[in-house]
Amino acid sequence: DDLASATRYLANELFGKEGLVIVDGDDALLKRALVPYIKQDLFQNIAFKEVSKTINKLESSAVGYNIQVNPREINYFYLKEGLRERIIEKNGKFFVNNTSLQFTKEEITKEIEEYPERFSPNVIARPLYQEVILPNLCYIGGGGELAYWLELKSFFDAVEVPFPILLLRNSALVITEKQQRKLQKMNLEVADLFLDQNRLINKKIREISNIDIDFSPQRNHLKEQFKELYGLAEKTDKSFLGAVKAQEVKQLKGLDNLEKRLLKAQKRKLKDQVVRMTEIQNELFPNQSLQERSLNFSELYLDIGEDLIPKLIKSLDPLAKEFYVLRFS
Repeated sequence: DDLASATRYLANELFGKEGLVIVDGDDALLKRALVPYIKQDLFQNIAFKEVSKTINKLESSAVGYNIQVNPREINYFYLKEGLRERIIEKNGKFFVNNTSLQFTKEEITKEIEEYPERFSPNVIARPLYQEVILPNLCYIGGGGELAYWLELKSFFDAVEVPFPILLLRNSALVITEKQQRKLQKMNLEVADLFLDQNRLINKKIREISNIDIDFSPQRNHLKEQFKELYGLAEKTDKSFLGAVKAQEVKQLKGLDNLEKRLLKAQKRKLKDQVVRMTEIQNELFPNQSLQERSLNFSELYLDIGEDLIPKLIKSLDPLAKEFYVLRFS
């Protein structure tokens, strides 16, 4: 009937056998547990004060830290049928944004106590609600999620709610049977696919080419010859050292250019292999990024079928600090 119901149905179909528990966060009885925290947010602005201080600390001490989310003075929405708008405080009164609804402090206190389900936490207050109704020893999330949770630690401390351990989730590359066959046919190792695309192409062209495209021996030979020239310059006139150095740089640069031109010519000659290599790398690393950032799991599920979830559960260890490569056959 709605997105929430559809999400619950899908999650239950995928993970129900694993003992999944689904909680409706809009339940009035659960929301009642949030009443004291709603009051603290509306009347004391605790989340705003504490998260703002934490953000300032993170920005000054954590190099390259990007703010994930900014708190508001009030971090709750007001809900009614067809309505979900921010609550704003002005001069001691509480207004529901974009409506004519307004409350005195006494009126909104009564509203919170009688109808807590009408108050919905935003992105700052939602993790607190989550930990109040279902306390977690550990919260597992992606890098962005953990950076966002880091902003909340002092807020949790201020309202005396235990803050969970933060753990970076597993990351994995899933290779289908069809993709595995392609890799074997091209003699590509999985490690090769993690290379920058140009480096991958250059590496493999050198490997499959019927001519040697590595001028390292020529470079070493040239450097040995110039060692003798440096020795002659030292014995005769040291002012020639600069000229010898300039000539060495010029000669080595010339070799580099020749090597690049030869490699480019081989790429054209082996164009089909280059195209196939880039295609398989783009399949497994869409947009030259991790598979998980672009590919929806449903695409893998359609390809692999019901074996996908059990194999992920069996293969992944939440506490292992490893990147997984999972092959399906």
